[in-house]
Amino acid sequence: MEHRSLLLLGLLMSDSQHGYQIHDFIEKNLQFISNMKKATAYSLLDKLSKKGFIDVSVEYDGNRPPRKVYSINDEGRKQFYHLLLKNLSEAENIFFEGDIGFMFIDQLPLYEAIEALKIKYVELEKQYEAIKHLSIHECSSGVMIAMNHKKKMLEADLSFINETIQHLSERIFHQETE
Repeated sequence: MEHRSLLLLGLLMSDSQHGYQIHDFIEKNLQFISNMKKATAYSLLDKLSKKGFIDVSVEYDGNRPPRKVYSINDEGRKQFYHLLLKNLSEAENIFFEGDIGFMFIDQLPLYEAIEALKIKYVELEKQYEAIKHLSIHECSSGVMIAMNHKKKMLEADLSFINETIQHLSERIFHQETE
């Protein structure tokens, strides 16, 4: 949850925004960095407000329904810097859900396992291509660093899946030649 608070507070550091703007930015620009859903963002904004880290005002715009506008305050800035330093300095323990499948891969016939991994490879390649073609040059250096990290992680995953497919294919070859 701290990383989500950091994200929301960080987005408010530059300007006050209403909830839709925040969610829209996350969905369009940070889809490879965060999977925060709209309901989670609104819920967390309310919690941050109750904790005194952000201020909420109501904006009226013509015939449109009123909307909440969120602004970071001094306590929120302190919390943002605290969370930022903590996030940057901690080594996170990364879990890949796909590793569970790898643990039990021997339960499948090798041909089926290879075919499943080929499908995974194609999906990862699509993600990689999407990141490569994002126009992040106009973003802050921090966003570029985060996207480059995601790109490197996908490159490593693609390489690993390819090596695993080759390894399993060699096992098939050895079984067939015995």
